[in-house]
Amino acid sequence: MKKIALALAVCLISSAPAFATCKSDAADKKLAGAALKSFMTKCERDATTTCESDSKQKNLAGAAKTSHMKKCVADAVGT
Repeated sequence: MKKIALALAVCLISSAPAFATCKSDAADKKLAGAALKSFMTKCERDATTTCESDSKQKNLAGAAKTSHMKKCVADAVGT
């Protein structure tokens, strides 16, 4: 699990043009209904965990942490 989180963190930091988001992954898998909801919930939870560890690594607190978390999760989810 730590390897997956680290890999996701590296992907988030690099923000390459071919960056896959939760929404694009769901579209590629042609998910709908309950499967889509479950996939998006898990993907957002994983992104939040990764962004939280990134915030700790950067020693962010207060408004800076809140702003970072909001942007980080939004970028990962694809909103």
